[in-house]
Amino acid sequence: MLDSIVAPLRDIDWNNIETVHAAATDALNALDTPGLLGKAVEDITNRPELRALCEHYDILDKLVLHDDPTGVRIRLHIFGPGHFDRPHNHRWSYASRILAGSYQHFQFGNVEVDENQKPAALRTLHCRTESAGDTYTLHHTMVHAVTAEADTVSLIVRGPAVKDRFLVMDRNAGTAWWQYGAAQESPEDAAAKRMTKDRLQQRISNLRVWGLT
Repeated sequence: MLDSIVAPLRDIDWNNIETVHAAATDALNALDTPGLLGKAVEDITNRPELRALCEHYDILDKLVLHDDPTGVRIRLHIFGPGHFDRPHNHRWSYASRILAGSYQHFQFGNVEVDENQKPAALRTLHCRTESAGDTYTLHHTMVHAVTAEADTVSLIVRGPAVKDRFLVMDRNAGTAWWQYGAAQESPEDAAAKRMTKDRLQQRISNLRVWGLT
């Protein structure tokens, strides 16, 4: 169902953020309608391969709407109470549209980091509030973090992974560590975060009640 929306994203240069922003914004505009988004969300229940990619954490849920063979994915993120990120970069570049709620967005710069990075040395270079209707695009090397209101919902278009790990930093503890993609996870770790059918149905119901689908 989403193939025609994803098609223009398959051959773009995901390192060129201006190109990514233009193409991904077109895709987000097409997706950001209750009818189409609602059909895509409901379709997850009939797609075992998508259900297997949906994840539940204590303060964040991720629903995968499309998993393209090229590595492009479309996801919905639903933030729970008390959500905050530790500073991190990503394995892929992406664009995000806030559908409901808001979050504080902290950017620390496009910096080369490794496990020897001193988290206390990170300086916030850009801080803004991302609110419903806002769209932004980040290169995979950008280090950032967000603190979200409960029930904030964002729509994500992410590109193909260009590395197998990303760095997470805890400024309070002064530590930094690598996190890996699903291909490097143990079956136990993957199972621990896999979303249950009941949780998926609850989130689909939430999105409907909130008027997003």
